[in-house]
Amino acid sequence: MSASIAVVGAGPTGTCLVERICANAADLLDWPSLDIHVIDPYPPGGGRVWRAEQPELLWMNSTAADVTLFTDASVQCRGPIRPGPSLAEWLGGDPGGFASRRVQNAYLSHVFQHAVTTAPRGVRVHVHATRALDLADVPGGQAVRLEDGRTIEVDAVILAQGHGDVTPTGQERALAGLAEADGLRYLPTGYTADLDLDQVPGGEPVIVRGMGLASVDLTVLLTSGRGGRFIREYDGELVYLPSGREPLLQLGSRRGVPYHAKTGYPFRGARPPVPRFLTAAALGEGPWNFRRDVWPLVAKELAFAYYHELITAHPRRSRMGWPEFEEAYAAEEWRSAGMRALIRRAVPRHLDRLDFDRLDRPLERMRFGDSAGLRRWMNGYLGADLQRRSDPAHSADHAMILGLLSVHGVLAELGVSDPWFHGFFSYVASGPPGPRLEELRALAGAGVVTFLGADLRVEHRDRRWWAHSPTVPGGMAARTLIEARLPAPSVSRATDPLISALRDRGEADEDSGLLKVRPADRRLLDRSDTPHPRRFAFGPWVVGGRATGGFARPGLDAPLFRHADALARIVLSEAVATPIRHVA
Repeated sequence: MSASIAVVGAGPTGTCLVERICANAADLLDWPSLDIHVIDPYPPGGGRVWRAEQPELLWMNSTAADVTLFTDASVQCRGPIRPGPSLAEWLGGDPGGFASRRVQNAYLSHVFQHAVTTAPRGVRVHVHATRALDLADVPGGQAVRLEDGRTIEVDAVILAQGHGDVTPTGQERALAGLAEADGLRYLPTGYTADLDLDQVPGGEPVIVRGMGLASVDLTVLLTSGRGGRFIREYDGELVYLPSGREPLLQLGSRRGVPYHAKTGYPFRGARPPVPRFLTAAALGEGPWNFRRDVWPLVAKELAFAYYHELITAHPRRSRMGWPEFEEAYAAEEWRSAGMRALIRRAVPRHLDRLDFDRLDRPLERMRFGDSAGLRRWMNGYLGADLQRRSDPAHSADHAMILGLLSVHGVLAELGVSDPWFHGFFSYVASGPPGPRLEELRALAGAGVVTFLGADLRVEHRDRRWWAHSPTVPGGMAARTLIEARLPAPSVSRATDPLISALRDRGEADEDSGLLKVRPADRRLLDRSDTPHPRRFAFGPWVVGGRATGGFARPGLDAPLFRHADALARIVLSEAVATPIRHVA
């Protein structure tokens, strides 16, 4: 008799699950026979988003040393630890370098193959290069109908498709209709590598709404990808030499500035002692208003990590030792008069004090007479960010980022999610490589990029797209508008045939766009909130799964591994009908 599990999705999430299932199989199966069916039209490891067929110009946004898909001694899980190399160790190169996405695909493929070849005897992994179309209950399990015409029967199914496509929103359909009526161009939200950028003309203004990671990739493909080159002058300044085929990119967003650059130095200090204040007991019973109830605890946690590093690693910039500061800080409420006085007393330089409002909205209430004034300010702002993120003298910033990673995981464990905080986290801790911001400065200097400002508004008028911002008077017109951001997750608008089939029959539902599961075991919930005994879902597009998004960092007890291990053990117990009590 053989147990069987289907994993739908072969990207990093599915790969991690396969590795954890293989790692746990010997401990949990009474007989050494297990078939794992991995279903994805794209090759396993990278899946669709991290497929090999991408431009070499597209980089990862994490350093090679900060990426792993192998468990290590820091991971607190019940299953066995199976160590392996980080991306940097696997490459044997610069740990602070940024690998291309093609290289990351090769690493992910290696992880998948390693999981398969080191699986216990009797565990077999079958890869089906096709899509799963539907599920049906059969006696003792599930029937998975595949696009290639086959149907496979398994004991349990895990949905791990990752980030999927969605149909356009009502606003996107309206904008597309306006573009078609007036002969304009409109590119809605999507994955940059999947966009048809050949339709974007060179030499013309193009409004780009969004300044996050998607905007960075878009800018790279429309400049370097069209033959432009960067050179370094004798004084060290980076300069862009246009090819003449680039569009004139007009960039704007809510903040009006790009995400902060990744830190460019190794963190040498002690890990900040967090989490300390953000606990279930401190939050009390929900429901919570995030800015009123949760943010004060989050902010106190982040500032605790920041000042711990500032005072312990840079004592000359403080008038107080850490033990004294720690005791006084713990006793104060966030932003109370006592806390503000304590920070002023302990940290004499204003620039060394953490200001979340200034950090989050640097252009708030700033006004410029023209776009040239904004460009000069942005040149200084980007230069300062690059300098600060490359200088270990500002390692307190790095400590705060580690605090953000800790907080992000704690909130996910507590089931707390907030769109504003997710955006703040990405803006501060998940920005592009520093060289990309240096290139952005050079593109602005060459006149290829114009900055539009904060609180961007785009309207359709006089057969053109018009961009307006209170930061700069007037407006900018263009015939092309690009939404430079990923589509928000949405089960109701999902185009994945399996999700669509389950949704349409009421066998799957959503909460804030995310696929609903029972948090304790990630069993799929139907429209009546009834958990299915044989269906599970896992990943960042699942309720409570945001902490599993992105790649795990070595040595940080990554939530991805803990949650994947817990789910693997639950599903294995389901496959052999031996219940295991475990709450992920």
